[in-house]
Amino acid sequence: MTSVGAELAERLVGWRRHLHLRPELGFEETETAAFVAEQLRGLKLSVTTGVARTGVVAVLPAAREERGAVLLRADLDGLPIQEKAGRTYGSKIPGRMHACGHDGHMAMLLGAAELLVGQRGRLDRNVIFCFQPGEEGFGGAKAMIEEGVLRDHRVAEAYGLHLWSPFPVGTIQVRPGPTMAAQDEFEATIRGRGGHGAQPHAAIDPIVAAAHGLVGLQAVVARAVDPMDAAVVSVGSFHAGSAANVIPDEAVLRGTLRSFDEGVREALRVGARRVLEETAAAHGATCDFVLFPGYPAVVNDAAAVERVRKHAAAVVGDAKVVEPKPMAAAEDFAYFLREVPGAFTFIGAGNTARGITAPR
Repeated sequence: MTSVGAELAERLVGWRRHLHLRPELGFEETETAAFVAEQLRGLKLSVTTGVARTGVVAVLPAAREERGAVLLRADLDGLPIQEKAGRTYGSKIPGRMHACGHDGHMAMLLGAAELLVGQRGRLDRNVIFCFQPGEEGFGGAKAMIEEGVLRDHRVAEAYGLHLWSPFPVGTIQVRPGPTMAAQDEFEATIRGRGGHGAQPHAAIDPIVAAAHGLVGLQAVVARAVDPMDAAVVSVGSFHAGSAANVIPDEAVLRGTLRSFDEGVREALRVGARRVLEETAAAHGATCDFVLFPGYPAVVNDAAAVERVRKHAAAVVGDAKVVEPKPMAAAEDFAYFLREVPGAFTFIGAGNTARGITAPR
C-alpha cells in the first residue's frame, strides 16, 4: 500500500468510528449529515444539504462531460438497537446503533469522493455523491428521487453497495437481475367473541381462527405461486389474550411477504388477504387485513454488473468476485434502479475466526 493509500485508509477508519459514535434514525440524521457535508466541502465539491429533509448531495463535475452522470449512494441512518458495551467508539446514544453498516458505507463513499477528486481530469461524466437518509424502512431513496436527485443531475446510472457479514471478507458479490426481494408487511386482526375457556361453545374463538389462518398462509406459496418462482410468507408476531382460562375477543397476526417478481408480489398480497379473511369467516369470526406496502425488488442491470465485476476483479482478483444467490432481504436502493440502470453490490465483511457472521 502506498503512503497515500495508507493515509486514506486511516481516515476511512476514523470517519467510520466517528460516525459510529452518534447514530441517528431515519430523517433525523442532522449531525451525521453535517459531518458528511463538512468533509465534502473540504474537497471543494458543490454540496447541497436538506435534500429529502436530511440528505446530502455533492457534485464532482467532469473535466469533459460527454455522457450522463453516475450516482454513487451511501445511507445515513442507524437503527433503534442497543449496542453491546465494550468498544471505545461504541454508540453514545442509548437505544441506537449503526448495526447495518451504514457508518462504513458513508466512510467508503467519502473515500471514493477523495480519490475521484484527484482523478477529475480523467472523468468524462459528472459524479453525484448521494448520502441518503431513511433507508431503514422510511423509503429515503424514493423521497430523494421525488425531490429530483436523478432528474436535476441528469443521472444515467446508479450504484450502491452494502457490507455483508454472511459473505467472507475479501469477496465482492454481485449478480445481474433480481438480487434482493420486494418486501410488504401485513397486520390481520381476527375478531371473534370472548368467553370463558370452560365454555367455548358460547364464544367465537379468534385464536383458533387465527391459528388455522396462519397454517393456511403457507399454502399461498405452496399452491398459488409457480414453484420456479421464489416467495416467502412469514408471520413474526401472534398476540392474543392475557389469561389461560379466558377466550379473548381478538387475535392479531403480523407478517411479511417477500418476492422478486411483481406478479408474484400481487399474488402474495391477494392470497394472504383471502386466506385470512375466509378462514376467519369459516370460524364465525371477522378479519381486518391491513397491507403495508414496502420496497420493490432490487433488480441489477446486466451491463452495469459487468462493469462492477471488471473493476472488482482488478482489486480482489477474479476468484474473489462471486455471483451470490438472490436474497429475500429488502433495500430501498431498488427505487433508484427502477429509474436508471445500475447495480447493487455486496462487500464481504464476514470473519468466522472473529465470530463476525451475523447479517448487518
